[in-house]
Amino acid sequence: MTLSRRNFVVGCSAAIAALTGGAVRGLAFAQPGDTTHRDILVVVFLRGGCDGLSLVAPVNDPFYRGARGDLRVEESGQNAGLRFGNPIPGADFRLHPRATPLLSLYINRSLAIVHACGLRNGTRSHFEAMDYMEGGIPESGVPANGWLARYLNGINASGYLPAVSASARIPFSMTGFNDAAALTDPGAFNLSWNSWRYRSQLDQALDSFYSGDSPVQRAGRTTLTTIARINERLPRDSQGRVIPYTPENGAVYPGGRGASLGSALRTVAGLIKMDVGLIAATVDYGGWDTHEGQSWIFPELVAGLSEALYAFYNDLWRYHHRLTIVVMSEFGRRLKANRSSGTDHGHGNVMLALGEGIRGGKMYGVWPGLATEQLDNGVDLAITTDYRAVLSEILVKRGGHQAVDQVFPGFSGSPLGLAYAPGETIERPQRVNLPLVTR
Repeated sequence: MTLSRRNFVVGCSAAIAALTGGAVRGLAFAQPGDTTHRDILVVVFLRGGCDGLSLVAPVNDPFYRGARGDLRVEESGQNAGLRFGNPIPGADFRLHPRATPLLSLYINRSLAIVHACGLRNGTRSHFEAMDYMEGGIPESGVPANGWLARYLNGINASGYLPAVSASARIPFSMTGFNDAAALTDPGAFNLSWNSWRYRSQLDQALDSFYSGDSPVQRAGRTTLTTIARINERLPRDSQGRVIPYTPENGAVYPGGRGASLGSALRTVAGLIKMDVGLIAATVDYGGWDTHEGQSWIFPELVAGLSEALYAFYNDLWRYHHRLTIVVMSEFGRRLKANRSSGTDHGHGNVMLALGEGIRGGKMYGVWPGLATEQLDNGVDLAITTDYRAVLSEILVKRGGHQAVDQVFPGFSGSPLGLAYAPGETIERPQRVNLPLVTR
């Protein structure tokens, strides 16, 4: 049996904690690869099926207006959507009224929008769709590992902490990459110090216990090394206490419904600044399964998403040249509202891409229209862009992985042109103090 560091961290950390962590000091640090100049990919997954037709709404489409009732984003009035430039032809697209921070990023040419995209498989099951998307495949037969794992293995990602899930678990997209870890707070990613009196003895015990070459011992040694490295980088006061993380550049992470996303992104921001070799991170933001009560839930979700991304991007202003953020969801929502003031599982959706290496301030994709004959199965937004087209272009141009067929087996789509390739002159957006658009 092969025991990965991920499994070790998730499943056996309690055992290590019981031994306490003095042994960390006696271990030689691993030698990381040079990750200083590598791009960093952050994947934000909107769990539950985000309503892309409300996030980026075709407000003047007569079929949209007729099907959505009170849930629709309006052309004018109190619920008017936020107008933006460079949309795709086919409708008057507007951002949701609570997405003002996203509009700022779009105007700043940092944010790109892709509409009518997603998983071409017709499933409306959350679990199947998430498995297919995180596995990087379009159809049945979920692979043993995820697309991020294949990407990280393909570029021989190394370092103290190359891949992190800012949550309590490793997502399927990272399954198969042995150096992935799940953590919610770098300051808490530690051993449990129950007794300082016997610390030196326990140090020696851990040194001895993990000094061999078995899979368990190698995994344990690497895990302890990572813990040590993170703790070494944590800022501390004169008493040795960890100093709470302070965002830069006036960034304010949201509370309320966006607090969990903001907290996770703070964790990722802290790890990036600690220079632990982070190359990929995943963050989940749930609650998008709006079968009922969408009129009051969805605006709060959008506000949380927008404010958290805005804060994260401003906080990491010194890393914009290496940072790419992708926002995706397993599927969109049905065109027609249901009788519970909500929307049911649909098909086509929206993806967002954010970063200095993104040709932002522009919308991508092909709008299929919302007439019945233009819908998928006559009821849902059709997909004209495979979600893998967005991801593969970013991996090739920003991540330096040329063998896309190894990351997404069987995929041969064309790039959309939304990312800058190495060597291209980037029309550099404003890095600091992004203009916050107000209504």
